[in-house]
Amino acid sequence: MDRRIKYTKKVIQDTFLNLLEKKDIASITVTEICEIADINRGTFYRYYMDVYDLLKNIEQDFIEEIKNSPSIERMEEHSIYSFTKGILSIFENNKKLVRILFNTDRNVYFLNEVLEVAYDKCIGRWEQEQPDIKGPELENAVVFIFNGALGVINYWIKNDFELPSDEIATYIEMYCIHGARKYIPKNKQD
Repeated sequence: MDRRIKYTKKVIQDTFLNLLEKKDIASITVTEICEIADINRGTFYRYYMDVYDLLKNIEQDFIEEIKNSPSIERMEEHSIYSFTKGILSIFENNKKLVRILFNTDRNVYFLNEVLEVAYDKCIGRWEQEQPDIKGPELENAVVFIFNGALGVINYWIKNDFELPSDEIATYIEMYCIHGARKYIPKNKQD
């Protein structure tokens, strides 16, 4: 990609993300982005249809960065901890973007995209390692585990990355391996 195009897209995206930190996407206009970025509307429309298309492009670029990260590429060689830590490191290196993506109305879309990246990598491996567990049982287990992990990650982000990422990765690995049994009170009738 031409350096000028790359620069122009970055200016548009940075301007948009700065606005998105302060206000809802529905109240951000192309005109406002263009004025702040000091570009004309034609330049904006050369790359994006509207602000929603711009957000979608930013999300897709970030998902591609996650997919192409070494921790995802070589997931088969890693533990739950190192895989999770790899993703969390990407999130820490992109705190502003992650905060925005997790706080937009479309965060369910973004979370599902992150879930799909991990799901695609894990399901095949787990089918090989657990040949007696197939179909809906395995799929439901994977969805349960990943949605739980995403819930923990979402909570971590909403608390402004308060705990170190290695601690969050440790918790996620512990919950995946041992479940939540130790945190659930036993029924007195048991």
